[in-house]
Amino acid sequence: MKKLTNMFRTADGANYGLTFMLVTSLFLLWGLFSGMIDVLNKHFQDSLHVTKAQSALVQGSWYGAYFLLALPAGWVARKLGYRGGILAGLILALVGSLLFIPAVRIHASEVIMFAAFLSALFVVGAGMTFLETVANPYTTVLGPVESAVSRINLAQSCNAIGWMLGPIVISYFIMSKTAVADTSNSAIYLPYLILAGLVAILIVAFLITPVPDLHAPQEEHAPTRKNQHPRPLMKEKHFVLAVAAQFFYVAGQTGIFSFFINYVKDDRYSPALPLWLASRLPATMKFSHANQWHITEYGAGIMLSVAFGCFLAGRISGSAILRFSKAHITLGIYGLINVVMMLLVYLNLGWTSIIALMLSYFFMSIMYPTIFALGIRGLGEKTKLAASWIVMSIVGGAIMPMFMGWLADQYSMRVGFLMPLGCFVVIMFYGFFWQRFFRQDMDPEEISNSTAYPS
Repeated sequence: MKKLTNMFRTADGANYGLTFMLVTSLFLLWGLFSGMIDVLNKHFQDSLHVTKAQSALVQGSWYGAYFLLALPAGWVARKLGYRGGILAGLILALVGSLLFIPAVRIHASEVIMFAAFLSALFVVGAGMTFLETVANPYTTVLGPVESAVSRINLAQSCNAIGWMLGPIVISYFIMSKTAVADTSNSAIYLPYLILAGLVAILIVAFLITPVPDLHAPQEEHAPTRKNQHPRPLMKEKHFVLAVAAQFFYVAGQTGIFSFFINYVKDDRYSPALPLWLASRLPATMKFSHANQWHITEYGAGIMLSVAFGCFLAGRISGSAILRFSKAHITLGIYGLINVVMMLLVYLNLGWTSIIALMLSYFFMSIMYPTIFALGIRGLGEKTKLAASWIVMSIVGGAIMPMFMGWLADQYSMRVGFLMPLGCFVVIMFYGFFWQRFFRQDMDPEEISNSTAYPS
């Protein structure tokens, strides 16, 4: 217990455990919002008759907000501090959630209706951009530097809980519980109205709770030699490659999350339910066709939630593993395993492929926070700006899933999963070679002072 408490105690003796708990609620919030958008892809394909590539505009609008607003969010955080950045994000999330109410009442063409939903998602995504830009680096300063990676992974475990709950919440309202797809959009606003209430509570909490504006320890140090000048951020190789790795990670992650239900519901890949499983599932999750049991859309949404349960298990175990292992090596190994998982998905091996797809969530779990922590390590006063760039790289989730959807439209859904396979190759490379780039970026004195970090 004392060792856990020490994770939140800074060098001056202050304990920021309660502050950390409040900040982790933000991770839960954007996990809920993010988990819900992955169900919308399949729903809009049925209700608005869009292709798989067009349905990926759901992610395009969401992650496009990250690309456009990550740097402004970093500027707000530098000017107004952590509390100002958090409140700005929560207000945007509240406005975006409430925009779903007029969006469902539009009586116009399917194109205009789709645009209205995408606009509301963009505003919510803008709010999440502010929260991610602020909350991720903030967790790294709420305690000693040697436990920064473990702290950010622990916080991201709450994010994984949100990812797991999100599909359950929205599937209940909009996904079909029979063999016939649900083509109505009238109930989409309900889960967002529920989250709007949660956001309003968090706004009040952050208004009345102290949120100290802490700084990374390196920010207090001047250059160690007279001829030493601050190096431009873009010359920090371990940071630049972190931006690239995060781009491809979010691209691969978003593609898998977005088209999970499509793969599970595709007659070419989804095997019939075994009798022992079908007999235990509720009627809302199965239907009978040609004397065989198959999964409903609602059932596929629940399967997505189970996959996010694997994601949560990976986050929790990863937070413990990273306290004792080298973060970059763990990242490389997890990347390699997911290359194998995507290959199994591509090979179309029935339940083996579906299980491999679900297991990939476990090994994706630590990638985002670990890349983030490794990318900003040792940057001192440039940490907040670097965080903005890394968050902006989430635009990979806006671009690459459309390519994945195009591959699925042109060839097949299993071919589409070659896109995340390539992304995990990049992440594997960054993990295994990170230490070499970091050592090139740091002066010998700085390296000796940084050995407390997992390396």
